Amino acid sequence: MIEPTHKLSNEHGSDQFKPNTTVAAVIYADNKFLLVEEKENGKTVYNQPAGHLEAKENLITACKREIREETGLSLAPQCCTGIYYFHRSELNLYFLRFCFAITLTETKPCIPQDNEIIACHWLTYDEIVAKKSALRSPMVLQCIDDFLAGHHIPLDNFSSNL
Repeated sequence: MIEPTHKLSNEHGSDQFKPNTTVAAVIYADNKFLLVEEKENGKTVYNQPAGHLEAKENLITACKREIREETGLSLAPQCCTGIYYFHRSELNLYFLRFCFAITLTETKPCIPQDNEIIACHWLTYDEIVAKKSALRSPMVLQCIDDFLAGHHIPLDNFSSNL
């Protein structure tokens, strides 16, 4: 038997940090954005279809899955609005959010598949701003603002071996 000349180490030291990796989707049609209404800690909040990256899943697949689970729609991201790093101080949690975007020619009816989603809403920008205190995080509006500002990173900038 031949012994390997080097051993792989999985140790990165105590300073390595692993934030929660999430994906989200800005879905736009007819001057409206699709948000989901959900309960978080007993409070009603609004968010883009979004969720955590699962093991053995790439970012694009995760985004498609979250859209399908939370809206019932089978949609594929067209671009990325940005990558966001957010600290939620009240929970002492850190999030690394990859937000993707999809533009549709018309709004579509949604049927959430996830029991945690109360409803889906197509809202204008002004209606979303009016709900600012009920947004799940400031990233919801920031992602929309970046989309409207033309931040459209092509998907071919993303690669995965999964």
